[in-house]
Parts: sequence; structure tokens; C-alpha cells
Amino acid sequence: MVNYPSLPRSFYTRSDVVLIARELLGKYLMTRFDDQVTGGIIVETEAYEGENDRASHAYGKRRTIRTEIMYRIGGTAYIYLCYGVHSLFNIVTNDIDIPHAVLIRGIRPVEGINTMLSRTEKKNPGKNFGIGPGVVSKALGIHFSQTGIDLTNEQFNRPGSAIWLEDRGVNVDPGQVLVTSRIGVEYSGEDALRPNRFVLPL
Repeated sequence: MVNYPSLPRSFYTRSDVVLIARELLGKYLMTRFDDQVTGGIIVETEAYEGENDRASHAYGKRRTIRTEIMYRIGGTAYIYLCYGVHSLFNIVTNDIDIPHAVLIRGIRPVEGINTMLSRTEKKNPGKNFGIGPGVVSKALGIHFSQTGIDLTNEQFNRPGSAIWLEDRGVNVDPGQVLVTSRIGVEYSGEDALRPNRFVLPL
């Protein structure tokens, strides 16, 4: 088994969250909980541009107990509970006090598939298994209580529970990437039209 390092802090602290969201396609999102390693290739992301983006939780410099995580250094996990049911996994980007974030909306499961099937109560992985931000977190064992985890530590130097991302050299053809507006943010007016969603077709 090849040991891949976690993506470095410098990947996340760049200023262009839209570019980061696009470049996350093809990266591996990995977890380890209860000695079970699961992971998959990121195939769908959405970028949220902080205080000036009406679709962002931090719009208008909003700082609450929940959103305070967004003001940390890039490479921090921002995980929140949606509709009281789904834990949604986001990655904070940019520098401290600049609340940019990328929502991971879909993965292509690769490692620990049987564990992911058990977590999602499915018998077989269909074509769209791993698609949908709530499904991503459920399959990978991610819970909103884990918000604030540092994603940049090396996974093998990190005891116990862990979430990290890896670059395994997946070649993403820019011509295959679909660019669209984000999903479910109609309330944000003109900002709902931002081309901040990126999809790598399965």
C-alpha cells in the first residue's frame, strides 16, 4: 500500500476559493474512524466566497458559534448540521479571518466500500453512490461534532480519528469538468448565479 501525504496547508491558504474548489476535483477525501479507513475521489464541489457571498454562512461578516470555524486558517474542516439530519462537510480556505469555504458534494468511493455501504444501509454501490453532500458525510463517517478538525496533519502521525485529503495524481481533463451555478441557494439572489459548482462526471 502506497502512503500518500496529506495535502499541505499551502494548498488551502491560497486566496482564490473558486480555483481551489475546481482543483479539489480528483483529490482523495479520506477518513479513519474506529480503525476503518474509507475514502473516495472528489467529483463535485461548490465554492463559497465568504462575507460578500449571500449564499455563504459568513455573509455580512456573520460570526456565530457555528460559523466561527470559517474564520480559522485554511485547511480546517467546517462541518454543520443541515435540516437537523445531514452533516455537511466543508473545507475552510484562505487566511485567518477570511471565511471562504468549499462544500464537498460528491465522491467516487474507492476505499472501504463495504464499510460505506454499511453506514448508508445500502447493499450495492450504484452509479451515484457517494453523490450528495449528506451521503458523502454518512458514507465516510463524518459527523458535525468533528467540525474544526485540522485536515493538514499527516495521517500516519495522527492517532485515532482523522479526516484528510490526498493527491494521488489523478489527471483531471479540464474539458470534462462541468461548471454550473450552485444548488439550493436560490435565496441568495444574484449570488445564486455564480458559476461556483464543479462536477467531474462519473
